[in-house]
Amino acid sequence: MAVVSNQAFSIVNFRRELIKDIVSSGVMVFAFAPDYNDELVRAVKEIGAIPVSVEMDRVGVNPIQAIRTVLGLVRAIRDLEIDAVLSYFTKPVIYGGLAARFSGVDSIYSFIEGAGYVYADGVGSTRRVILRKFISFLYRLSLSFSSRVFLLNRDDYSLFVGGGLVRAEKAILLPGIGLDLDRFNEQTPVVSPVVFTFLGRLLREKGVIDFVSAARIIKNKHPEVVFLIVGDVDVNPGSIGIEDLKAWGEEGLVTWVGHVADVRPWLAETSVLVHPSYYREGIPRSIQEAMASGRPVITTDSVGCRESIEDTVNGFLVPIRSPESIARAMERFIAEPELIVEMGRQSRRLAELRFDVREINEMVMAVF
Repeated sequence: MAVVSNQAFSIVNFRRELIKDIVSSGVMVFAFAPDYNDELVRAVKEIGAIPVSVEMDRVGVNPIQAIRTVLGLVRAIRDLEIDAVLSYFTKPVIYGGLAARFSGVDSIYSFIEGAGYVYADGVGSTRRVILRKFISFLYRLSLSFSSRVFLLNRDDYSLFVGGGLVRAEKAILLPGIGLDLDRFNEQTPVVSPVVFTFLGRLLREKGVIDFVSAARIIKNKHPEVVFLIVGDVDVNPGSIGIEDLKAWGEEGLVTWVGHVADVRPWLAETSVLVHPSYYREGIPRSIQEAMASGRPVITTDSVGCRESIEDTVNGFLVPIRSPESIARAMERFIAEPELIVEMGRQSRRLAELRFDVREINEMVMAVF
């Protein structure tokens, strides 16, 4: 089997347990990605897969580059005599599906981990409307060859199945991609000072600016409260700039941690995760990790996010693009720190019910 991604780090970080389970079943797994370094090569080998470097950019739609990528994947699939292809993220799903079909592979599995910013609600610029139509055409073409298509929330199911991008009999709805709940274990939360953390790619659509605006509101009333941003700038055109991050730090609003290989130590220092996204998520990985660690969550009543938590049980749902609503939810935790403990316990309980990677992997592998 070839597992196709456009980011080597995600293979280790997001697909570690699935690959280990596939390998344990007796399948040889080749991990296709474009950006390997020595450390990631070692990490992929440690989980039992064989790293394969392929050409694939993460952003932009260049037809010539797309053709080169698909042809490169075809060569690799044929040279390695691949029997099945599993792809995730938009470009790998589209390019990997097409390359698998052109190579004569019949077993093709596609993970839709959120529709992304192209399909985000309220995004109506002419360029994005055209891009959305083009991506929809490519999805419809590529997914027509898929044996199964895994989706993570009902809004995406409606978009892809209801919108004719994939046939209903191929679609499988999963509760998430899953976590190793032993690795992400419950920890006693921090309650003094209260620490609010944003964790993820630093994209505007992920709500970073709204998080900082809410921090500014809270800091004026509660200067002792701590705000962390854990994540790095991105090649995505919606990325926050380093200049903005530095300016926020100099203003005393937030501490920018940058990219980390292991988020668990930072979740251990967190009271509440804040994920004010309107990106058109699948089921946000950061929310799953925070819940498994026993942390309450403030997130938006938006696609993928609203399915992640239970409002007022293990956190609060707020409207998108509303720093004031985020700040009001933060105020609840500041005024009632016992909520951090109680809602954190509920987060862990829900994570055990929904996000056990062993159970989710069984659902995935049952259709192979």
